[in-house]
Amino acid sequence: MPVDLAELQSMIEAALPGALVVVSDEDGGGQHLRAEVKAPQFAGLSRIDQHRLVKAAVKPRFDDGTVHALSVKTEPS
Repeated sequence: MPVDLAELQSMIEAALPGALVVVSDEDGGGQHLRAEVKAPQFAGLSRIDQHRLVKAAVKPRFDDGTVHALSVKTEPS
């Protein structure tokens, strides 16, 4: 099942309203995905908690096996 980068971006944006989200496929094969997220919800949170919010947003795609690994870069906006 191919990875839909736009869907992942939409899932993160829905979970974190107002976030700026860029999802990319770093290797072109869908194995190394990266999400860069800048969101107001991250203010005051640890980096781990910021990453948990992002991963929770796309959990359905981890659960169904579409996404195997996602590197995350976050910062408060």
